[in-house]
Formats: sequence, structure tokens, C-alpha cells
Amino acid sequence: MNEHNYTYHDDNFSLDKTEDYTLLIQVEDKSFSYAISNNGKLIAWAENYPFDELSDPQELLDLLSAKYGQMIIGLPAHSFTLVPAELFSGERLPNLARFLDVRADSKVIAQVLDKENIIIYNTSEAIVSTAEEFGIRNTVFTSKGWLTAIAQNNPGNDCLYLNIEKEKLEIAHFASGKLRFYNSFDFNGNDELVYFTVLVANELNLEAKHTSLYVSGNIDAGSKGLSRLAEFFNVAEVNNLQVLQLPAEVVAHRVLSIAALSLCALSEAV
Repeated sequence: MNEHNYTYHDDNFSLDKTEDYTLLIQVEDKSFSYAISNNGKLIAWAENYPFDELSDPQELLDLLSAKYGQMIIGLPAHSFTLVPAELFSGERLPNLARFLDVRADSKVIAQVLDKENIIIYNTSEAIVSTAEEFGIRNTVFTSKGWLTAIAQNNPGNDCLYLNIEKEKLEIAHFASGKLRFYNSFDFNGNDELVYFTVLVANELNLEAKHTSLYVSGNIDAGSKGLSRLAEFFNVAEVNNLQVLQLPAEVVAHRVLSIAALSLCALSEAV
């Protein structure tokens, strides 16, 4: 896995045309990335800017202060829980929030994840405060788009979907087209990557020799991480799913998570 620091801008990208563009921002605890789309095409993408550049932009001032046709901001979770939509109510939120590791500087948010689930998660007040400057209604849970993209593309019952960003691993499993399992893990190195993936497969009663893994994010085709996973599973390959038209120099699996934010309508806060 590599620490990418990539910037791409289409030759036709122009800050004079931003009202036709969609700005996608994916926030992490100490950094953020952005992507810009126009008519279903990726026209700009940059990774790993320090969080201060979002809260007090200098280099990106013109880009972040421009007026966009739509803006979607993916917020990270320090901890989260999923609640069936039919069981959720706003009055129950304080009690449900007790399942989270809520810190003194945390903000608890409840949003629609899909038709079946509400996600309740906490993130830092500093991140929420910055998001509010862009419009808090423009925010979604950071992986909502990724999960939506998979759900819309006939996920297999014998498949696990992985997304890797820095030292965080997300794993999702779908059954009959519906989200059956989703969780995230902090990991260090390929051995822990394999450990958590095998652990999830065992919990879901999936036989590794019949299970296929599709991996997106900060991992390369032919990498040691994929090779280690392939030792245990039937298939382990990068996820080539595309939700935006991409230029030849941008690989689909690397931008899947942030590009998939384009699938998210304005946040459905509850």
C-alpha cells in the first residue's frame, strides 16, 4: 500500500464554470481529498491536503470558495452503529449514541445510509464546524457512496468488498442485494489486513475458498497485500467499478470511494 499524493485536472477544467460542476470532498481526521465532476466525468482530483487547508484555505481558496452546482462532503466516523430504519426515532438517538465511543470533542450524527439502515456515528466537532461552513445538509457518512455503488451493481452473495485508506480497512458484504455486514478496522500491515478479512469471512460463515474479494482504495494491482489475500481466498483483485467517466491516467479502484459520493443526494438527516 502506498501513500499517494496525486493531483489531476482536465485541460478543460475552469473555475469560471463551477456552477456546472459537482464538488466532492472526502474528509479524514487530519486531511481531506477532493474530486470534481461534470456531466458524469471526473475533471479534477487531488489527495491528502492537510485539514487546515479545508478549514482555512490558502492554496485552494479559489477552488473551495467557488459556487458549485452541487457539493457533497463525506464525513469520517470515529465510531458508528447501524440501526434498522424501522426501529429508529429521533427520541431514541441519545440512548443509541451510548453504543458509540463518544469523546468530549465529538458530535453525534444520524443519517440515512440506505433504505434499510440508519447510521449513527460520531466525528469531531472541528470537522462538523468546518462542514457547516459549506452547508451541513451537504454532508453524508463518508462511505455511503461506496456502499451505494456496490449495492447498485449486483453484489454477489459470495463476495466481500474491501476499501483501504491509509491504515483503515472497510469491509462490506451483501446478500440478495441488501447490505448484510459493514464494519471498519484499523490495521497495520498485510498480516493484519488478512487477519481482519478472514475474521469477517468466518463470522459470516463464508468459505474462503469460495469467496471473492474486490478491493478499492490505497492498494495496487499485483501488490503484496492482494497477493497475501489471494493465498486465502478464491479471488482477490482490485475493484474496477466506475461511477464516473475517468481519464486513462486515473485507475478506477483508487478513486471509487470519493467518486461514488456523486451518487449521494443531499444528506437525509434524521
